[in-house]
Amino acid sequence: MRYLGHLPIKDPLYGYLSDDILPRLSASGHSPVFRVYQIPASNDVYLYEDQENRINLVGKFFNGVKNRSPEIAFRHMEREFNNLKHLRGIGFTCHPHCIAPPLGCNARLNCVLIEEFCHGLSLDYFIIKAIREGARECLFQKLTALAYFLATLHNRTATGKKVDMSEDCVYFDRIVDFLKNRGHVGWSEAEDFLLLKEQWRKKECMWEDNQVLVHGDVTPANILFGDGLGVIAIDLERMKKADRVFDVGRVAAEIKHFFMQHAGNGTQAEPFIGHFLWEYACHFPDRDRAFRSIVRRIPFHMGMTLLRIARNPWISDAYRRQLLDEARKTLR
Repeated sequence: MRYLGHLPIKDPLYGYLSDDILPRLSASGHSPVFRVYQIPASNDVYLYEDQENRINLVGKFFNGVKNRSPEIAFRHMEREFNNLKHLRGIGFTCHPHCIAPPLGCNARLNCVLIEEFCHGLSLDYFIIKAIREGARECLFQKLTALAYFLATLHNRTATGKKVDMSEDCVYFDRIVDFLKNRGHVGWSEAEDFLLLKEQWRKKECMWEDNQVLVHGDVTPANILFGDGLGVIAIDLERMKKADRVFDVGRVAAEIKHFFMQHAGNGTQAEPFIGHFLWEYACHFPDRDRAFRSIVRRIPFHMGMTLLRIARNPWISDAYRRQLLDEARKTLR
């Protein structure tokens, strides 16, 4: 996080935080002083630290994102606010599974969503520690906790409606189009990826499970860990109904990506991916059957996530090529 200074009293956000938000936390009757920190994120996200009450708030601004209209910003703000409320309403309020409490949202202040700040170390911290310091056991433990959290989320929200894989295929097409339009893949390579997608579409196993609520963006930065099995999920803007393997495959692909990027060897990720999948499967009546079902479907979602990561502008062309090749191998 980067320290930016203090929130000016004349800023309209100051009035909103002090007059509307703090009273909800039984903290009022004084003039708070908010220290402001910028949190790295795709949206404009800031930490507001009220030192007098020792209260930390997170403000996530949905307006101001490139190519996002005010109407779309409002919908994103409202959606995440409702998603947070919904998950807390079905029990994700305390250890070991917690969702940050939403405190308010205000469309007039650049579509800001205010949440309580949650303390925890992110998944990427533990992956990097395992790679650079050999802290493997700690990463295994945190992946056990994450598997428990995701299985609880998915099982608690399962519906009787079958998975519609065509929605994932539309998302896949969008990723490939982006890569092609940016010149990262040529026409023939793009067609090859789309052909692989169609082969997965035809597999019966891709349509067999029931829809669940998925986090939708289970990147390592969006998962925080507390003590023991404690997990705090943040950034629920993309939560939706989908195949549970949408989340599980994204976690597996992110682990693979971190080992490719920081260890130079993606195969070193395999024990951690296997452990995560096996721990996830233990939360079903028939663990072996659940594990086999997940393993049949996961290559598609891993490959799609690797392609998604390859879109990022901050990675080098050489590493992007490694990701594209790994995605192709995984999809095949």
